[in-house]
Amino acid sequence: MSAEAKSPPSLKKYLIRLGGSAVVLGIMFWILPLDAIGAAFSRVSIGLFVSVLAAFLILHVFAALKWWFILDRRITPLQAIRAHFAGLAAGLCLPGAISGDAVRGGMAYGAMRDGPAVVAAGAADRLIDFLALLILSLLGAALSLSDGGNLGLTLKVLVIFAGLVIAAGIGLRLLPLVWTVLPSLPGRALATKITGAFGALLERRRHLLLTLTLSTAIQAGFVFLSLSLAVSAGAEIASMHWLFAWPLAKLIAVLPVSLNGLGVREAALAGILAPLGGDAAIIFAAGLVWQAVMFVAGGLGAMIILMVGKPASL
Repeated sequence: MSAEAKSPPSLKKYLIRLGGSAVVLGIMFWILPLDAIGAAFSRVSIGLFVSVLAAFLILHVFAALKWWFILDRRITPLQAIRAHFAGLAAGLCLPGAISGDAVRGGMAYGAMRDGPAVVAAGAADRLIDFLALLILSLLGAALSLSDGGNLGLTLKVLVIFAGLVIAAGIGLRLLPLVWTVLPSLPGRALATKITGAFGALLERRRHLLLTLTLSTAIQAGFVFLSLSLAVSAGAEIASMHWLFAWPLAKLIAVLPVSLNGLGVREAALAGILAPLGGDAAIIFAAGLVWQAVMFVAGGLGAMIILMVGKPASL
């Protein structure tokens, strides 16, 4: 099938996600006081924004090296960093809703020429990040509950996400069984290779534990960078509540209904923290400033794509 034939569905998917973000943002700007949002924006200094952006980029360098480690260092660190930042840009700057993981993986494949290993490493990296977010959110929930907080509903949501992450990991291992039931289904050879590569990753338990530890530290860094923006914007929220809510909102934003989580993440964060004493307008504004950090970082990633060139197809 030609690229021209494929582009309309991709563009449609992109527009749907863009529309989802626009709807959520429109609702939030409608129900929240605009003057409070504007005041929160004005409190965040340019100096703090630049400092957070610099720290954000440094943390993503470590995230790239984490992925490189999962790839068993089969490409150079510089190649891993370039691919990672190109993927960071994909969800924000490229038409057609191209997956950041696909762009990153395509660039790695160009160097490795081992598609199953690249796909397995990408899946493992994503699952490890999800587990890290769950760990941090559970820690925040435990600290909040010990302080007398009531987080019943959101804890149930957290348990559901934990179940989905575990189910995804099990599903990858059981994938070849699909062809036992449906032997005529195409793609068996590729699925078997991917499952084998994923199984090889799981056998490196110490490596995975190290990457989980590193991922947790990186995600914790993102949590407290975003908290610094919220505090600067005027939010009065306990750090334990932020530690619980921010990773959970990030997990919710993974749902494919918005453009890189835009609008959904901020609405979820404000909704979770409002019952815990957070000012929804300030939390929402701080979330949008965080999105601005991500957009600037994505723009830098787009420059990398232009300099390096189009990634190879897996």
